[in-house]
Amino acid sequence: MKYSFIIPVYNRPDEVDELLDSLTRQTNKDFEVMVVEDGSSVPCKEVVDGYAGRLDVHYHSKPNSGPGQTRNYGAEQSHGEYLVILDSDCILPEGYLAAVESELQRQKTDAFGGPDRAHASFTDIQKAINYAMTSFFTTGGIRGGKKKMDKFYPRSFNMGVRAEVYKALGGFSKMRFGEDIDFSIRIFQGGYACRLFPEAWVWHKRRTDLKKFFKQVHNSGIARINLYKKYPESLKAVHLLPAVFTLGVVFLLLCSLVCGWSLSLLLLFALIICIDSTWRNKSLKIGLLSIVASFIQLTGYGTGFLRAWWKRCVLGKDEFAAFEKNFYK
Repeated sequence: MKYSFIIPVYNRPDEVDELLDSLTRQTNKDFEVMVVEDGSSVPCKEVVDGYAGRLDVHYHSKPNSGPGQTRNYGAEQSHGEYLVILDSDCILPEGYLAAVESELQRQKTDAFGGPDRAHASFTDIQKAINYAMTSFFTTGGIRGGKKKMDKFYPRSFNMGVRAEVYKALGGFSKMRFGEDIDFSIRIFQGGYACRLFPEAWVWHKRRTDLKKFFKQVHNSGIARINLYKKYPESLKAVHLLPAVFTLGVVFLLLCSLVCGWSLSLLLLFALIICIDSTWRNKSLKIGLLSIVASFIQLTGYGTGFLRAWWKRCVLGKDEFAAFEKNFYK
C-alpha cells in the first residue's frame, strides 16, 4: 500500500464525516485511512463505521494526549509507504492524492506538505481567517502556496512523510504546541529532503470564530520561543515580524494621544488588507472582516511571542503554553 492517511480527532464527528466523504472521491485509490479518537466525549465511531464499505478505514480510540501523540498512535497502526497527516477540519479535492503521486513521480522526496484554501461553503469569518493566515501581507503567503520566504516547513494540517523517516525520527514530540514545526526541523536536521507540493492543497476550515483564532495564534507565538530554546538556529528574522508589528501598534496608539496622524500607518495597512481581501474573495464584508482577522493574527502571535520571550529568555522559566484546557478548540 502506498499511502496511509492519519487523522487525529477530538469531538468533531461532523468534520470527520466531511473529510471521509472527500476521501471517497479521490481518483487515486491506493490508500488506507486511520482515524484516531483522542479521548473524545463526542466520538465519531458511528460516522467512521458508515464508510466501511467505501473506504479502507480503521477506527482507533485512546485516552487524550494531544494531536502529536495521537498521530504517532495512528502511524504505529498504519501500513503505507507514505504517511499523509491531516487535521480533521480539512476537506480534500478529488485530485489531491493524484497531485501528490505526480510530484513524487517527478522527484522523490522524504517529506512534503501542501497549502490550504477556503471552500465556498465556509463562513465569512472562516474565509477572513483563511485570508489572514495565507496572505502575503500577514504571513508572507507561504501557507497559501506562495514563494517561500524561508525553506519550507510542512505543517500537520497537510503533511506527508515516508513511513521509514517517520519511524527513524520517532514521530512527533510531546510538545503541546508547535510539535509540527519541531518535527519539520528534525526532518532537516536528519538530512532528509522536504518539498512543497503546490497542487496538493486542501480546504482547511481553521477556527470558527475570532476568539478561538486568537488563542490559536497566541499559542503559535509561544511555541516559536519554545522551539527557539530547543533549536536556537531555527529562529529567523521573519519570525520577529509579528512581535515588531505588535510593538509598532502599541507605539502608534500611544503617539496618537499627541498626534492623530500617527494612526495613518495603521489605517493604510487596514486599507491594503481590505482591498486585497475584497478582491480575492469578491466580498466587501469578508474584506472588512479580514482587517480584524489580520490584526488578530499578527498581534495574537506577537503577544504570545513576547510573553514567551519574557518568561523563558528573561526570567528563565520552563516551557509553557496558554489555553491548554481549550487545546482543540
